[in-house]
Amino acid sequence: MSDKAKSLFEAYAAGKMSRRELLTKTAQLGVAFGAANLMLNKASTDLLAADFNWKAHQGKSLKLLLNKHPYVDAMIANLENFKSLTGMNITYDVFPEDVYFDKVTAALSSRSSEYDAFMTGAYMTWTYGPAGWIEDLNAWIKDSSKTAPNYNWEDMLPGLRASTAWNGVPGGELGSADAKQWCLPWGYELNNVAYNRNMFKKAGVEPPKNMEDMVNVAAKLQRDLGGPYGIGVRGSRSWATIHPGFLSAYANYGQKDFTVSGGKLKAAMNTKASKDFHELWVKMIQDSGAKNWSTHTWYQVGTDLGAGASAMIFDADILGYFMNGGDNKEAGNIGYAPFAANPNASAPTPNVWIWSLAMSSFSKQKDAAWYFIQWASSGDHGMFGARKMDFVNPVRQSVWDDSEFRSRINESYPGYLNQHDLSAPGAKIYFTAQPLFFDLTTQWAETLQKMVAKSVPVDEGLDQLASSIDRQLRDAGLG
Repeated sequence: MSDKAKSLFEAYAAGKMSRRELLTKTAQLGVAFGAANLMLNKASTDLLAADFNWKAHQGKSLKLLLNKHPYVDAMIANLENFKSLTGMNITYDVFPEDVYFDKVTAALSSRSSEYDAFMTGAYMTWTYGPAGWIEDLNAWIKDSSKTAPNYNWEDMLPGLRASTAWNGVPGGELGSADAKQWCLPWGYELNNVAYNRNMFKKAGVEPPKNMEDMVNVAAKLQRDLGGPYGIGVRGSRSWATIHPGFLSAYANYGQKDFTVSGGKLKAAMNTKASKDFHELWVKMIQDSGAKNWSTHTWYQVGTDLGAGASAMIFDADILGYFMNGGDNKEAGNIGYAPFAANPNASAPTPNVWIWSLAMSSFSKQKDAAWYFIQWASSGDHGMFGARKMDFVNPVRQSVWDDSEFRSRINESYPGYLNQHDLSAPGAKIYFTAQPLFFDLTTQWAETLQKMVAKSVPVDEGLDQLASSIDRQLRDAGLG
């Protein structure tokens, strides 16, 4: 690289030059676009190393356990820069999600030291943390000798920082002053509406404004389109059916899964407001959902939108993002809209799924593992993933503020930035942290299936659910 070209990339990495100016000047020097990207990443890496000893663990090797995901694709694409920065070597195992969490549980429960760090959902840490399987990362975040001065923990979206921290007390508030930082946010999804713009135009409807409107819009789409069903939402017998659109809408009405009093939990799914909400949700699925709704997971909900089998979904915004590209039949036709289910709510309050990074308590090189975790969750890597890869949604405000990233999203994903920006302030985990999360939330999904199938009335079904859950809480010493 010529000294002139090197100076240009260093100036850009330091924020002293716009991307347009950089590309113009490098083109004048005869630098090809692909080479320019490599030089830019190298300049960013060199800047990171300027005021922190990233070589402290040079020569060590780390092993990661990863879920197959675009976040992992972005990390692998940028991994040579980490190796150059630290002098460490990285190996990894990548598994599809249908077996991934079983692999994590097997590794941790056996106290295996094979993996130093791994991907996790925040909900899973409610099991891993109290079991002593993962580390409280506050010990590293707050240690200036181990964390680079430009890491900027406060740049992480506050709802995500809080949602990945828990004190381990059942019912304890996420992000409390005594909370342990069981994992670091890496990428996340909030829940809003993604819809087929051509179908909405054909039916003469606008994106729904509230829950009753959603029921009516979905029904009109189903009637008028002559084939596609009105709305896709998850329906399988799994906790994952409750956490996306369903709980986002439920929380917007101010409803909770549990009340907490005197350290004891009590089911709260059978309030009058909760029953009214469930009536609307059940009617929507009965009138306008997929015929095989009770089998639908993330994959079926997304695939149907991308294939034109459904007119809209109320699910993860990034699911709608991915359906607008690739070889999907409806690529280029998908729009995005924020959704507040409660007509009296001032803004959406989406529940979130957060892919996060955690450190195994059984790693034999925890400080070195921390170097990887802080690099992978840094603003520099986040910016690379957002600009060059499909790293959505980023977890840092600085990345959301980046003009290059925003321009790319605005151009190809109409409405995506608006739905995110309006929703992010209210986006967090709305579940109550407690160790029976997976079992009790799966039971909730099972009850929802029975209500949709008309095997139990909504009112009766929710009373039965609450009674059963309260009994299980008492048996576990939680209620």
